[in-house]
Amino acid sequence: MQFRFDTTTITVNIRNRAALLAAAGQRFRDRQGFALATINLDHLVKLRASPSFRAIYAAQDFVVADGNPIVWLSRLARRPVELVPGSDMVIPLIALAVQSGCRVALIGTTDSALAAASAALQAKIPGLEIDLTIAPPMGFDPQGPEARAILARLNAADIGFCVIALPAGKQEVIAAVGRTHAPHTGFASFGAGLDFLAGTQTRAPRWMRLFAMEWLWRALSDPRRMIPRYAACFAILPAQIIAALKLR
Repeated sequence: MQFRFDTTTITVNIRNRAALLAAAGQRFRDRQGFALATINLDHLVKLRASPSFRAIYAAQDFVVADGNPIVWLSRLARRPVELVPGSDMVIPLIALAVQSGCRVALIGTTDSALAAASAALQAKIPGLEIDLTIAPPMGFDPQGPEARAILARLNAADIGFCVIALPAGKQEVIAAVGRTHAPHTGFASFGAGLDFLAGTQTRAPRWMRLFAMEWLWRALSDPRRMIPRYAACFAILPAQIIAALKLR
């Protein structure tokens, strides 16, 4: 599935969960890094508005569909991909990294959230040791010296897999820059994935996710922030539907 913005094309190049695990597993075994992005409608809004974000997204090695609208658009285009939510892949990918002998790091919003997420992960994944947890300071520049210092720490610690749980835009930038400054590290930009494990955010109930209603849960949970975001997402849908039909 492809999304075109001026001269840039963003491709969902990992079609399903099995393909992601296979691709990441090969990179872990070969000690080759990667950058994994999880595209959704909010990202499409940002991609339409920001050439710099398009450049960062184009630098990602793997892109999966993180929202049902992306899956529906892919079916309209007759280039179907499956839903691969980043939050569902935190545990499987970390477990795979551990099995492959890779060291693991977490980058998130606060030290307390990272400590709680680490404890939850260690309870679920036998043999897991979290080698680094890093909470960047508020307002840090993901392309600035603080980010490069973080990446230098990951590289020096020989981290094979790093889960990044930061706002969209910052996490993908760190992953893209990390491909140069920590070339043996696999980066996965998973947004709220660690906060769900830590319990600092509550994910929608499973039945709502099954009925593609997770967006409503998030909108009701934080209306001031999420309703404007979803309004922008819905506004771009007609153009995206037309573009998907043209891909046929």
